[in-house]
Amino acid sequence: MRQMVMVGFLQAQNCTTLASAWRHPDARSDFTTPAYYQRIGQILEEGKFQMAFFDDRLAMPDIYGGNPAEVVANGVRVVKIDPVATMLAMGFGTRYLGIGSTASTTYYEPFDVARRFQTVDHMLGGRAAWNVVTSVNDAEAHNMGREVHMEHDLRYDRADEFMEIVLSCWDGWEDGALIVNKTTGEFADPRKVHRLEYRGKFLNSAGTFTVPRSPQGHPVVIQAGSSDRGKIFSARWAETVFVGYSDIEEGKKQYAEFKTEVARLGRDPDLTTVNTIAYPVVAETRAEAEDKMAVIDSLYKEVDGLSLLSEALNFDFKTKGMDEAFSKEELAGMSGMQAMRDRVMRVIGRPPTVRDFLEVTRRGRPREAIVGSGKDIADRMEHWFTERACDGYVIAGTHMPGSFEDFVRFVVPELQRRGLYRKEYTGATLRENLGLPIPQRNAWRLPQAAE
Repeated sequence: MRQMVMVGFLQAQNCTTLASAWRHPDARSDFTTPAYYQRIGQILEEGKFQMAFFDDRLAMPDIYGGNPAEVVANGVRVVKIDPVATMLAMGFGTRYLGIGSTASTTYYEPFDVARRFQTVDHMLGGRAAWNVVTSVNDAEAHNMGREVHMEHDLRYDRADEFMEIVLSCWDGWEDGALIVNKTTGEFADPRKVHRLEYRGKFLNSAGTFTVPRSPQGHPVVIQAGSSDRGKIFSARWAETVFVGYSDIEEGKKQYAEFKTEVARLGRDPDLTTVNTIAYPVVAETRAEAEDKMAVIDSLYKEVDGLSLLSEALNFDFKTKGMDEAFSKEELAGMSGMQAMRDRVMRVIGRPPTVRDFLEVTRRGRPREAIVGSGKDIADRMEHWFTERACDGYVIAGTHMPGSFEDFVRFVVPELQRRGLYRKEYTGATLRENLGLPIPQRNAWRLPQAAE
């Protein structure tokens, strides 16, 4: 029987994906310690989550107002520690939970990413995943020594080459290449270790990779592109995808289109799972959950939404009045998350204002939170799952670790009772628990279907 994928959506920072989370009276404040992340990982593991996943940016959201003062004072996602080091800390406190982290194809080098994540995969016994992003704004460019952020579609063109190099590196060592025979003096079979020679339009790489195959072959590849170009990239490369559908009918439509595109490219659509974002606010009764939601709503500040919009769209929203419409030129110049911009324009149907962006995106607030009892939440999740609007969920917390504790206490047992969700882990590696095979060398080179 088909069962749900469950992913914990995390940030290695002072809050969850919700910027106001640090203000919650029950939120822990020791977010720079391993104990914080290990406790979260242990809760997710108790709930049999397949994976925890760390989102990341390479800058604080200080585009708003042109300086960091306001976001620093208000704690709007300003502490961002390294998520790869953090995933190791979490991994050493868990046994079965898969753990993924973000690394940008725009600002890192493919050999470095390949080596780092393959090493982490060894250290965690085959439980690692890499979330492939192209980054979103000029603040990240400036931190990484660039003047401006690369144009949207070109970032994905570069990312395609990046993926080819990383996967070639991971294919550099065959299974069984290591021998380590002290008696014969044979360390590895040179016939099973392959040198890479790659020359592309954006990237070059030449050399022999230095990390052998891991217990699951190589890390699982995650992607979350929602623009037209991002969806093409996901269909080509991703093994699990994170999405944010506005309603179930849109979800069913986009889910079917994505699976069709995966198949067109010669890949098995059943081996690429689609997981939609969910903000569950759950308690023993719906009334108690509504009281919890009232507290969460009270923590939001307008600076949260405006700062995060500026970050996501690479445009300083402080330069516009709340009810001042954006010009066509300003909208066209938003080079960050273009799918977000396009959705606002589609919903509003006229040149949108700053207020329109805040109201449509609900940036900084738990967009479309699901509020209720464990049964209420399970009903909603079952409906989307059985209607094929998703294969699972990316559970975003409103505060840590309480959100996940509530979900594991009230929702997980209900899903398990319905036979929709596992009661035990399938195996020791992330691939086993996602139902993915160990990747064969060069399998990613399958010829794409004719255009």
